[in-house]
Amino acid sequence: MSSTAGQVIRCKAAVAWEAAKPLSIEEVEVAPPQANEVRLRILFTSLCHTDVYFWEAKGQTPLFPRIYGHEAGGIVESVGPGVTDLQPGDHVLPVFTGECGDCRHCKSEESNMCDLLRINTDRGVMLTDGKSRFSINGKPIYHFLGGSTFSEYTVCHIGTVAKINPAAPLDKVCILSCGISTGLGAALNVAKPQKGHTVAVFGLGAVGLAAAEGARLSGASRIIGVDLNPSRFKEAKKFGVTELINPKDHDKPVQQVIIEMTDGGVDRSIECTGNVQAMISAFECVHDGWGVAVLVGVPSKDDEFKTHPMNLLNERTLKGTFFGNYKPRTDLPGVVEKYMNKELEVEKFITHSIPFSEINKAFDYMLKGEGLRCIIRMEG
Repeated sequence: MSSTAGQVIRCKAAVAWEAAKPLSIEEVEVAPPQANEVRLRILFTSLCHTDVYFWEAKGQTPLFPRIYGHEAGGIVESVGPGVTDLQPGDHVLPVFTGECGDCRHCKSEESNMCDLLRINTDRGVMLTDGKSRFSINGKPIYHFLGGSTFSEYTVCHIGTVAKINPAAPLDKVCILSCGISTGLGAALNVAKPQKGHTVAVFGLGAVGLAAAEGARLSGASRIIGVDLNPSRFKEAKKFGVTELINPKDHDKPVQQVIIEMTDGGVDRSIECTGNVQAMISAFECVHDGWGVAVLVGVPSKDDEFKTHPMNLLNERTLKGTFFGNYKPRTDLPGVVEKYMNKELEVEKFITHSIPFSEINKAFDYMLKGEGLRCIIRMEG
């Protein structure tokens, strides 16, 4: 065990004290892990849109002060009682959802939506005892998505931590712990395009481009990207996107444009925006008889999906997915191996790299729509 095992660790963390205000680098106290928990030293983390969404606190119950961050790579510093799967020194990716291994979902080959550890955006404490492991001067600082990786050290439930190949560079594969795997899996595990298929991808952010990458790896012959931001089009071609549509450029619904382009519709579509109109378009643009549409984006709470039942009766399939249908502990190490075997290129998703002291720059990049993923170097 490490020399700090069982002790409180004092370290730097980027704390959000209130909604939409710059994060503040503070010294925090990180308590030792309890039963079924591990304490991690975070080496690299990146900013995901989900962090920004909850930091802005526009559509949810605000919970502050809080340490955000959930897409990261690190090393196990110490383990709590009952932990046998991990040991100090293991290289790991913390994940925003989990795999307890015992519930019906974990035992099902068809689901990754663990009853115990599935995503919970409202919870700011640990499951074990309902308390936070972070504090400043004795006052608790709340967790986020079971990760809180904008801290040099963090505590996670064992079921949300994937042990990976120690040879994998954490400054690259850290981005596989959330958005990239979500998009990649939506294509490979759910849409499952066949060689020669035509695929439409709605939304060309990091998740959408990961979906396009999955379609490319599957051998899709045409990948049609749909986005309202024309500045994303040049970048999209690196990910196999062959044609680009900006709905603003047309005076008819984008699904109609796609149907006319493809002689009746695409074979597969993947929606990565969270906009309910894009979801409807993604479904209605697939070909009757065999078309499959997959929804990835998270809608607003009051949204309703409306389409004519004949669209389903004409043998179109509508599916949803969560984290690309990957089971975090079981499947994520294999995604890392795809990178190690040079089947998957992650470098092209990384457009910025900054030291931890400049973490607010990452928020600026995302709010301006600049780049895809910004790596935050915790030792910088």
